[in-house]
Amino acid sequence: MRTTVGIIGGGPAGLLLARLLHRAGVDCVVLEARSREYVEQRQRAGMLEQGTVHALREAGAAERLEAEGLVHRGIELRFDRERHHIDFPSLTGGRTVTIYAQTEIVKDLVALQLADGPPLLFEAEALAVEKPESATPVVRFRHEGRERTLTCDWVAGCDGFHGISRDAFPAGAGRSFAHDYPYSWLGILAEVPPSCEELIYARGERGFALHSMRSPSVSRLYLQVPIGTEAADWPDDRIWDELAARFAIDADWTLNRGPITSKSVTPMRSYVHEPMRHGRLLLAGDAAHIVPPTGAKGLNLAVSDVRVLARAFVELNRTGSTQLLDRYSEVCLQRVWQATRFSDDMTKMLHAQPDGDVFDHRMQLARLRRITASRHAAAELAANYAGLPLPV
Repeated sequence: MRTTVGIIGGGPAGLLLARLLHRAGVDCVVLEARSREYVEQRQRAGMLEQGTVHALREAGAAERLEAEGLVHRGIELRFDRERHHIDFPSLTGGRTVTIYAQTEIVKDLVALQLADGPPLLFEAEALAVEKPESATPVVRFRHEGRERTLTCDWVAGCDGFHGISRDAFPAGAGRSFAHDYPYSWLGILAEVPPSCEELIYARGERGFALHSMRSPSVSRLYLQVPIGTEAADWPDDRIWDELAARFAIDADWTLNRGPITSKSVTPMRSYVHEPMRHGRLLLAGDAAHIVPPTGAKGLNLAVSDVRVLARAFVELNRTGSTQLLDRYSEVCLQRVWQATRFSDDMTKMLHAQPDGDVFDHRMQLARLRRITASRHAAAELAANYAGLPLPV
């Protein structure tokens, strides 16, 4: 097989890149190691910045999003049994965020790709990227029981943190920065209408909790838990009781309870790989960076990367210039580090320290009090949460 851009990974980053390239007339092939059913059911975040919504519109993939997505004007912070609303439009010049599950984004992009797009091969496991320094890098992959090769002009590694793309960087060709947090998240999906109109971030001595949603009838909630926690150790009643305790306020508010359909435990980690390019191999999304989910930046960062990368490939195809491709890593990493900083700040401000340090607790309350008392501090949080301007 031969193509201009070989895309490894059929998640949101790889699929969106393929759509943007296809609409601009740039040839590409997408290789996805998993089945279509697995990819379309893989649960991830669902908070979209306005820039992400715009990118999906640009790709022709926003029809269902605009009909079914839930537009949110802010978030609620809870601490000391009080509630405080952070109003995004008034603090950011009108920006909002949209709740639309990643599973639905993937379904929309897959349907478009299969109906009108370049090849999308499911259960095509990428084994290696060979000769990334050459003018014709090769992706070796296994599909339908036999090994095959895809010769490319360029390779886009959109295959996530555990993919093979980053491993194709030779020793000494890059540097990674990592930080592991001393707690995890226990996340649940529940068949129950959300108990709130917007996301609730709760900080208390018992630990952090987050109330989100996937739709008007499906709630998504999280609890801070110790590292090493097994989801099976938490019966449904225990989860609901703990959530109710952490969201409790001195006001009339009740947590809706219902059947829990899934449970999972997610470690909290930050990771950045520099640079995001080696030769003709370019990394995008989780293949290059991951952030703790507290700031809801992971999917949005991936979309930002892909948007920059698509423009660079389109410019190359139109003019023959590699100027934008040569700046790809530099441009993306500026935004990546700002999102990593914001996610780290949110995580450290809202999570109880495992050792119960009283000083840390007081400092967290001081930070929260400043945000709720200072328009300047609230505006900084709102601007970062709603999304910094996309690179141009």
